[in-house]
Amino acid sequence: MSLRAPLIDGFGRRINYVRLSVTDRCDLRCTYCMSERQTFLPRTSLLSFEEMERLSLFLIDRGVERLRITGGEPLVRKGVLDFLLRLGEQVHNGRLKELTLTTNGTLLAGAVPTLVAAGIGRINVSLDSLDPETYRRITRGGDLTQVLDGIALAQAAGIRIKLNVVVLAEDNRRDIPAIVQFAHARGMDVSLIETMPLGDEIAGREDQFVSVTDVLADLRSFWHVDGVNDATGGPARYYRVAETGGRLGLITPLSHNFCDTCNRVRITCTGQLYMCLGQDDHVDLRAALRDDPTTTALDTALDGALAAKPRAHEFFIAGAGLERPARVHAPARTMSLTGG
Repeated sequence: MSLRAPLIDGFGRRINYVRLSVTDRCDLRCTYCMSERQTFLPRTSLLSFEEMERLSLFLIDRGVERLRITGGEPLVRKGVLDFLLRLGEQVHNGRLKELTLTTNGTLLAGAVPTLVAAGIGRINVSLDSLDPETYRRITRGGDLTQVLDGIALAQAAGIRIKLNVVVLAEDNRRDIPAIVQFAHARGMDVSLIETMPLGDEIAGREDQFVSVTDVLADLRSFWHVDGVNDATGGPARYYRVAETGGRLGLITPLSHNFCDTCNRVRITCTGQLYMCLGQDDHVDLRAALRDDPTTTALDTALDGALAAKPRAHEFFIAGAGLERPARVHAPARTMSLTGG
């Protein structure tokens, strides 16, 4: 573990968790995440895996304890499995408490042996429907069977799974109870997530918005759902469903601010460090990596980022009783570029 002083932002929050995106590309085109004809970055704009490894080791030395690899879809980038194995060495030697992954699950089955070897004990899988046709429509062509097979193989190998479900008023709200039952019956947690206003070119997303607080009320009409004190420093507020015995997380960036205990920052595949998901301010770590072979420039950039990390994001419902979010702020970048 690092012997250096912990990373503390201007509001006294300790930053020990980084989400590192390895690509903005994805093999799906989820309707709420990107446009059907999404334009991706040229590969020359991305950090190399060697640069990402150097950056990761620097962050661990500065006190980062948890590292989540994201995308886009991280498993579509050639060479990512070798990268994960190298990062896994930091888990095995005790310098990194946890290495995790967020994936859409389409390529999960083939990656399971490597994930286990890298010391990855849990992953998040995005899964917005259990109906093959609905899943295909939301993802614009995805094969649900591939995802379910990958989940089953990962669980059989001892990897814990959490399902991430973006709640969509017109597509899957009525199916949420079935997804919760499916997950809890297989020992998986579920997080329900509100749509977020990231990416100006994504049309019709506001029509799909539903507050997950309203979904919680739906579930409480036939289940006993009680809050639990399972704080992780992350965005979810957790509940236990008595009838299923499983845990349910609510991520409410629009209807309820979750920033008071934020312990994380995000780094894009191009090396841009975003201190807040809902803000545009960022720090260029790529320049610091490439212009200075020592850690001096990285130290300066990271310290500046910590000082500039805002108290809270800015996208939320501005007023009570709104059926849809009134956008106060909407970053132009998509979630696939930011890192999910």
